[in-house]
Amino acid sequence: MLSVIRVHLPSEIPIVGCELTPYVLVRRPDKTAATDDVPESAPLEGYFLRYRWYRVQSDKKVTICSVHPTEQATLQCVFCSKRRALVAKSYHCSPKCFTDAWQHHRTLHERAAAENGNEEDELVRFNSTGSGVLAGSLSGSMSNLNLTNNGPTPFYPSNVTQKNGGETLIEVGCCKTYTPTADDIGYVLKFECVVANAETKQFVGHPSTILTSRVIPAPSPSPRKLIPVNGADVMGHLDHDGRIQSAGSFTVLSYNILSDTSASSDLYSYCPPWALSWPYRRQNLLREIVGYRADVVCLQEVQSDHFHEIFAPELDKHGYQALYKRKTNEVLSGSTSAIDGCATFFRRDRFTHVKKYDVEFNKAAQSLTEALIPPAQKRTALNRLVKDNIALIVVLEAKFGNQPADPSGKRQLVCVANTHVNVQQELKDVKLWQVHTLLKGLEKIAASADIPMLVCGDFNTLPGSAPHSLLVMGKVDAMHPDLLVDPLGILRPHTKLTHQLPLVSAYSSFVRMGIVLGLEQHRRRMDLNTNEPLFTNCTRDFIGTHDYIFYTADTLMVESLLELLDEDGLRKDTALPSPEWSSNHIALLAEFRCKPRTRR
Repeated sequence: MLSVIRVHLPSEIPIVGCELTPYVLVRRPDKTAATDDVPESAPLEGYFLRYRWYRVQSDKKVTICSVHPTEQATLQCVFCSKRRALVAKSYHCSPKCFTDAWQHHRTLHERAAAENGNEEDELVRFNSTGSGVLAGSLSGSMSNLNLTNNGPTPFYPSNVTQKNGGETLIEVGCCKTYTPTADDIGYVLKFECVVANAETKQFVGHPSTILTSRVIPAPSPSPRKLIPVNGADVMGHLDHDGRIQSAGSFTVLSYNILSDTSASSDLYSYCPPWALSWPYRRQNLLREIVGYRADVVCLQEVQSDHFHEIFAPELDKHGYQALYKRKTNEVLSGSTSAIDGCATFFRRDRFTHVKKYDVEFNKAAQSLTEALIPPAQKRTALNRLVKDNIALIVVLEAKFGNQPADPSGKRQLVCVANTHVNVQQELKDVKLWQVHTLLKGLEKIAASADIPMLVCGDFNTLPGSAPHSLLVMGKVDAMHPDLLVDPLGILRPHTKLTHQLPLVSAYSSFVRMGIVLGLEQHRRRMDLNTNEPLFTNCTRDFIGTHDYIFYTADTLMVESLLELLDEDGLRKDTALPSPEWSSNHIALLAEFRCKPRTRR
């Protein structure tokens, strides 16, 4: 007969919006053990598995710390409590928690004050009745903080009264999986699995149960703002999705989302296990990506199975068409479904798809070795060059315009390249060769059409490196130290390392604007020597810029840029990924406008 051997959860910490899927091991009638579901619709020899999820409620009210969501809050910031948008970030588990987070927390106050006008700033309160409110200056010292021993003013969850001094079980789900809601915050969940008779519906034996820890809210970082950089205060309009955008412009997002196979607890041990789990990161990444409302989205490290099962269908709901190129698997081993690649999405109401080009650097490596490498060295050459990296190039036609109809009837096309260059830092020749190969392919497209170009991705190369120099300067200095690494001779002669595309890094606009009122804090997050962000990748062991959005300056101009993140704000969680930001990279986003065509 069917019986349950064991049940457990991959993570005991449930998060709002993050699906819980228990592991249920059963013994089948033939005595074999399996994890296959046995639903009522398909019973096994007259028996099936019945599932229930319950919210365990009592009269104990629990408030969750906004910095350490697995801890109970003991104090609250009054300034935040009076502003609905900040309430969720107002709770702290200890005075140390509050003081440690103060430098980051005060920016929330500054933003709120700027948006709502100056108000008297109360600082912190803590007790269950609302009395004992303390006030203090935002710019003052935190040393005058006084505490009481009472609990916090309740915000999460709603009040529930015990019945007969015991617990109340509220049924919240009847499937194997359950996604916690805001109503569950602060409560323990109970999962129950029991074998039932298909005919009588009676239970057989005792239910197997699990209790989770208390449900925590999904951490929500402060929204990143779009900063105008074009020198003019262009008035935008609010579209039907609530997106502010000036007429005729379009936005492009580039983001390495950190694939699940790369998100190991060994590499990112500082990130809480629940925040590193794929079910949580998936939900958090989707919320972030959808929230940017970009017209074109270029993602890297998207696993093949995640693209088809998650990103393509979810973004389709928000009006995006999806295109994908998986990395080749001559070097990569394991299931092909777990191999990552580049995914490009575009809004169907803004663009139509014209053409797609797949760039496989492995194929280019085969052609190169056939043409240049002596037979005896071909195996060595291929071992060095074949790394499975790819690029995805998409040609789109705009459905909008920023100029009078072209009398020639020409369509407004845009070419978008999305790539992820080899990660191995010692292979400087391979990185440069991959970038050069991609640029030569883009030159061919440019020669066939008068078309603006965008080159996005994770280039795994720092500003000032040979690949970066090639991209923004169109050539590499013959004395560049990166050229010393060329065991196969594939970079010689160095004079061939050129291209004719007038590429400029979008984020250099923060520097090239000069000293402009309101841009000072954004300039402080830039490297003024390279005109690139100080970092786009921030882990415990590395901080630097690997991600870029390049554009052809003769056909496009930058209107605005998504603000960069501040290192101090990220270091409160040690580094990336973190509960707030679910990748080791940060997203880059730029708003562009096509320049009017010159008459020929």
